[in-house]
Amino acid sequence: MYKNGIIVIGIFSFLMLFVAIPNSQAELWELQIDLSVQNRVVNSGETIVITGKVVDQAYKPIRGAEVLIRAGSDTTKTFTDPWGVFKGEFKDFEGIPGTYTVNVIASWYDMTGLSSTQFQIKGDVSPVSILQEKLSTEQARKYLSSNESDFEKNPIGQTLFKYYHELHDELINELKDAAKPSAEQIFIEQQRLIAENLRNQAIGEYAPSAGTFEGYQYDSYVDNLNPEIKELVIRQLDFTKKIFEEGQKVRNEILANGGTYEEARKAYLEKISISKEVLEQFNQNYLDEKIENNADDEKINEESLEDE
Repeated sequence: MYKNGIIVIGIFSFLMLFVAIPNSQAELWELQIDLSVQNRVVNSGETIVITGKVVDQAYKPIRGAEVLIRAGSDTTKTFTDPWGVFKGEFKDFEGIPGTYTVNVIASWYDMTGLSSTQFQIKGDVSPVSILQEKLSTEQARKYLSSNESDFEKNPIGQTLFKYYHELHDELINELKDAAKPSAEQIFIEQQRLIAENLRNQAIGEYAPSAGTFEGYQYDSYVDNLNPEIKELVIRQLDFTKKIFEEGQKVRNEILANGGTYEEARKAYLEKISISKEVLEQFNQNYLDEKIENNADDEKINEESLEDE
């Protein structure tokens, strides 16, 4: 009997010792995950690559462990290779600017492991982006797409329902405020309108045409030209006038046939645009013509002298 009592006490003491093991030591039986993100700072729309290694407490690689990877509201699954290494990708990950947490769960038979890391999407973090991130989770979508009556007997559900709907209302108000122009934008727009009105007023008072090719100003300008270039300038003005008239004709035809103002304006500008090469060719033709005319005049003078 005494001997049996000692055995019972010994077993009881062993069980008490096992129960008394701290959680930190109990975790020695769980899987360990070395985790990393290929690029910790990315742009929205880029691919997120998660890599890692699953080992036991003795750092022995675990082959064939199932690995669930979650980033934001997206989840992917993969398995470890013979060296315990795994790789998961989130292609074209769309997200608002901010910091995202990656949670990874590895399981192998009755053992599991959990690890997490973070990456950041470039951009300015604003109240709108923060609210959008909170409302992008599966839990948020669940409560936003439900009715309050679905949680009559669930106090926690009622609290979460109100919480997410309040966030949604807050997001709507933030978007409205963001859409309002700032004081600086309003001032710039006011100045632009004032300048545009003054410009239109000046144009209305001056009433210019596409170009001044006749009248007092034209005669005064031409009369004061150097005689050596006077004829060339007159021809250039006539050439320019013809181009402007052709441009106006094209513009009016497009508008008359139902074209848009932008189409008519584009065609008009293309028509009146004169390249450097065209002007040089125009001047060269004038010079060739003048040389030819001078040669004809000299020939006529020579013939006249012979006749005399």
